[in-house]
Amino acid sequence: MKISVMELHVGDRTGSDVFNWNGLLVVSAHTVLNGEDIEKLHRHNIDYVDIMLRYDGAVPEEQESPGTIREIKEDPVVSFSHAVDTMKMFFYEIGQNGFIDESHVESALSPLTDHLKEENDVVSLLLTLNSQNDYTYQHCVHVGMLSYYMAKWLGYSEKEALTISKAGYLHDIGKSRISDQILNKPDRLTDEEFEEVKRHAKYGYELVKASGIDEAIALAALQHHERMDGSGYPSQLRGDDIHPYARIVAVADVYSAMISNRAYQKKQDMLLVLKELNRLSFGQLDGKVTQVFIRNMVPNFIGKKITLSSGETGFVVMTHPSDFFKPLVQIENRFVNLAEQPELEIMEIYQ
Repeated sequence: MKISVMELHVGDRTGSDVFNWNGLLVVSAHTVLNGEDIEKLHRHNIDYVDIMLRYDGAVPEEQESPGTIREIKEDPVVSFSHAVDTMKMFFYEIGQNGFIDESHVESALSPLTDHLKEENDVVSLLLTLNSQNDYTYQHCVHVGMLSYYMAKWLGYSEKEALTISKAGYLHDIGKSRISDQILNKPDRLTDEEFEEVKRHAKYGYELVKASGIDEAIALAALQHHERMDGSGYPSQLRGDDIHPYARIVAVADVYSAMISNRAYQKKQDMLLVLKELNRLSFGQLDGKVTQVFIRNMVPNFIGKKITLSSGETGFVVMTHPSDFFKPLVQIENRFVNLAEQPELEIMEIYQ
């Protein structure tokens, strides 16, 4: 639908390429507009722009059809991209007005959580939706997704699971107040830079509170780096002093970070990271939450393609009853019990 440039909002998504009178590309198709994009359109004297999705998640009326709405609701890639783009918009909006519009959080997460309710293979979902770009924003969406699943596996109601998902989605919103030079620095941070990054927990709490969003969600932002043994930050809380939502988000946060490519660290294999979470569950991460997460994730690896440390490729046949992290794998016409071959590790898992 054609929209006047005067009516554009930050967060609107373009439906087609926008060219100026001289044929110069001004804004590409499927761009989620930020303030700079809109200013550029004005500078190039663009009058109208084709918009496929408004900033609040609504489809323009002329494009509304059963097919269009079904695509947005049922395609996890579209829903995931929308949630990532909305997080980018939040980072921009916070710089402009210092708060988050909660209705935008709902419009970003609702299509995605609709899909999560129907998708049980979390590993396939993560493999499909993981890319090497926009780590900070994608990480927020991953943590929101994983927090939803963990809440359901732990027995929370659907309503509370959605709230916990929102807590995961907003857990790193305080990083909007950290400079990009620090967030995207490819080298090790200095002590001063690391201290600044650690402040994102308090910044996030302040932003969520200022936006009038649930106190429990604000506490998850504040406490997701606290650890059960008191070794975390910012307040060195221990055990039950850490909010239950924060304990769930902490597990999702660690897992997502370790399986993703970051500026200063390459991603690690999804199964090996579960093994590391198991180690952390004895002291740092909530043991019950972590073990529920592991038990529900491991069956998702059955049938997935793998590469071993030997360079051989195959797929997972079944999990080992006493060692989740050493499954039985098939390499061509032979079976390999990794529990009996400690020198072999799964290095990578594919769809």
